[in-house]
Amino acid sequence: MRLNKASALQKNFTHEGAPAKNISDAQALRRSVLSCLLWENEFYEDGVTIADRIVELASKRPASEVAALAVEARKEFNLRHVPLLLLTGLVAKGGPGVADAIAETIRRPDEMTELLAIYWRNGRIPISKQLKVGLARAFGKFDEYQLAKYDREGPVTLRDVLFLSHAKPADEEREALYRRLIEGTMTTPDTWETNLSGGADKGETFTRLLKEEKLGYLALLRNLRNMMEAGVDTGLVRDAILKRQGAHNVLPFRYVAAARVVPQMEGFLDQALVESVEMGPRLDGKTVVLVDVSGSMGAKLSAKSDMTRRDAAATLASVIHGDLRVFTFSSGTVEVPPRRGMAGVDAVINSQSHRLTDLGSAVRQMNGEVKHDRLIVITDEQSQTRVPDPVAKRAYMINVASNRNGVGYGKWTHIDGFSEAVLRFIHEVEREG
Repeated sequence: MRLNKASALQKNFTHEGAPAKNISDAQALRRSVLSCLLWENEFYEDGVTIADRIVELASKRPASEVAALAVEARKEFNLRHVPLLLLTGLVAKGGPGVADAIAETIRRPDEMTELLAIYWRNGRIPISKQLKVGLARAFGKFDEYQLAKYDREGPVTLRDVLFLSHAKPADEEREALYRRLIEGTMTTPDTWETNLSGGADKGETFTRLLKEEKLGYLALLRNLRNMMEAGVDTGLVRDAILKRQGAHNVLPFRYVAAARVVPQMEGFLDQALVESVEMGPRLDGKTVVLVDVSGSMGAKLSAKSDMTRRDAAATLASVIHGDLRVFTFSSGTVEVPPRRGMAGVDAVINSQSHRLTDLGSAVRQMNGEVKHDRLIVITDEQSQTRVPDPVAKRAYMINVASNRNGVGYGKWTHIDGFSEAVLRFIHEVEREG
């Protein structure tokens, strides 16, 4: 029987029906991981399906590749849980380098407990030597403040991790710290959570932590409503927003989420967001940005979030630095003003109704009618029409969802994720030629 015929070749399609590209397992793993908030449902696929696919694909790839992707997802894309799922797949593979990957990926103490919880998600099993060694190395990275901050009750505690990993103290001071952790006598960390749970006044607590610069930037954005309700001085809050201390770990859409919750702070948040644009690399030449605002992009990023993939895409489009023309597409294609920050987000989201995903027609229009040196498409890649190759030599398809199949391969430079890291990647690719 002859198999080398067209009918025998696998044909893939997007959820909307357009022909999708056949991609390698390595590419499929990246597209499922780098836009994934673990076990959160997306528009076309549920979180369990996506997680199972990640586990299956990771099992097929070399351990070094899986390790590098786990580190990249955590350090460059600021994803917290999906890197831990990759680490469990790495543990299953075994071999050298597993412990190093675990220690490098883990950046917060609670990620050690979460890693074990994910490892035991289907029932408790013995933990391997490499997992023990990796956890022990990670344990040594954290001081008493960090350990105490994340020493929480749960199915797996930091005390459990310490015992299971057999982490050895490097000196007497470290030995005393581990003893305090075991006994539950570590110094209570000075955080907003511990202060408020202890009955402290909300306004006084936030005021003091802001003055002493002890409030992390993400905590600042998430607690703006609490601060305003507690009567914290707006000038103090404004200064903290504009200082952007620790903002490098905050995803761009967090500014938009904060502004929607506390509109009176939008001006300062916008200023901080625009400043992050100016600090980023400027793209030379003329750039066309094409943003997907279709119905599927309205899926929430997580069950507890009011932010959507559309919000993430619009924010990403609003922080691109250079000479831009910005278009949105759904059932049709509309040009919007190339505004920065919050104004750019609003312009994108409100540009047209959110219906079908005619990415193919939008790309054909850009190819034939709009002069440009670079085309950047931000989308979930679920087109209903065939997507043509770009005419620009520099063309990027930024995928902001974890769907199985997509269209942005071949002559496209395909990028996954909705962190500003994708923009740094574009700059680096072009700088290196």
